[in-house]
Amino acid sequence: HGAVVASGQHTTITGERGRTMTFIPAKDLEWTDFEWGALGWVTRPANVPEATAFCCLDVRLDPGEGHDFHTHPSQQEIIFVRTGTVEQWVGTESMELTAGDTCFVPANMVHASFVAAGGPPAQMFVVMSPSHGADGYEAVDVASEEPWRSLRS
Repeated sequence: HGAVVASGQHTTITGERGRTMTFIPAKDLEWTDFEWGALGWVTRPANVPEATAFCCLDVRLDPGEGHDFHTHPSQQEIIFVRTGTVEQWVGTESMELTAGDTCFVPANMVHASFVAAGGPPAQMFVVMSPSHGADGYEAVDVASEEPWRSLRS
């Protein structure tokens, strides 16, 4: 029981004790394209102001591409593979993840995700905590630094 407010993309309900919840239909996600695939912004302070404890992303990695070695200085990350196969790196260790597999990445740990050429894209659901800034997300690229530059060579 409470007030329902539709904001175009999201429906927010204020319930008992002033708590709010937001419904975010998949068809209404805002997508950002990258050379390696795309990010669908599920929750972040820019679209769900109450989402300060975590940021949720729908991630698509295209065949032959990957989110190269990077770190999130103040954020932990959980990566859940929904479809496809991902070559997942955490530090200097890698493992092939398939649909249903999960990976936890501690804050400030270098990691990367790649999809083999010739196969289907991979879809992942990613949760980062805590949320960082309006986008909820901060990444520092280290792919040009050693040992990351030559790790997959």
